[in-house]
Amino acid sequence: MINPLKPVLSCVLFCLLIAGCAYSQPCVDGINKLPMYGRVKKCKEQIEDDKVFLATCDKAMSRKESAAHFVKRGWEYLYAKKPDTATMRFNQAWLLDSLNADIYWGFADLLGMQGKFKESLPFFERSIKLNPNNAKVLQDASTSYGNVFFETKDTKYLNSTIDALKAAANIDSHNPQIYAQLAGAYSYFTQKDSARKYLKITDQIDPNAVNPQVRKLLTDK
Repeated sequence: MINPLKPVLSCVLFCLLIAGCAYSQPCVDGINKLPMYGRVKKCKEQIEDDKVFLATCDKAMSRKESAAHFVKRGWEYLYAKKPDTATMRFNQAWLLDSLNADIYWGFADLLGMQGKFKESLPFFERSIKLNPNNAKVLQDASTSYGNVFFETKDTKYLNSTIDALKAAANIDSHNPQIYAQLAGAYSYFTQKDSARKYLKITDQIDPNAVNPQVRKLLTDK
C-alpha cells in the first residue's frame, strides 16, 4: 500500500533543505583585504563581527569621527607600504561612513600602487563625486587615467587625464606639478600649442617641475 504522506513529507524535507541552503551564506576568507570587502556577501559570523565593531565604535565617538580615525590609520599603513593592513583600515572606515570621500581615494591609491590602474578608476570617480574640491585626488586620478591610456592607447583616457588636471589646477592654481603634468599630457597630441602653454606656466612657478624629456620634446626645433 502506498503511503499518501510519503510524497508530502519528502516535499517538506526538500523545501527545508532548499531553505537551509538559501539562508546559509558561506564565509569567504580574506575579503577584509579587498576594497569594500570585495563586494562579497558576508556570512553570519562576519555580519556579527561587524555589529560588534560598530557597537564598540559607537561607545567612543560618532561614526563620522571614527571613520576619520580609521582613514588616517589607513593612510599611515599605505605610506608604510603595508597594503593589506591599509585596506583593512579603509574597510573599517567604510563600514562606519560610506560617504567619506577619502575612503575611496585610499582604495584607489592602493589599487594604483599595485598597478591596477583601470580598477582604481571607479574609486577615484566615487571620491571626486563626493568631494570635487580635492586637488590631490584629481591629480592621483589623472595618473591612473594616464597609465590606462599608456596600456590601451585609447585617447578617451588621455582626455580624462587632462580634464582631471584642469580641474585640479582650478582648485590649486599655484601648484607647478599640475601644470607640468598638463604639459606632459598635451605633448602626446600632434599639435603642441597647449603643451607649450602649460610648459610656460610651469616655468613661471618652478622650472624644475617639468620632466626634462617633455621639455626637450617641446623646445627642440
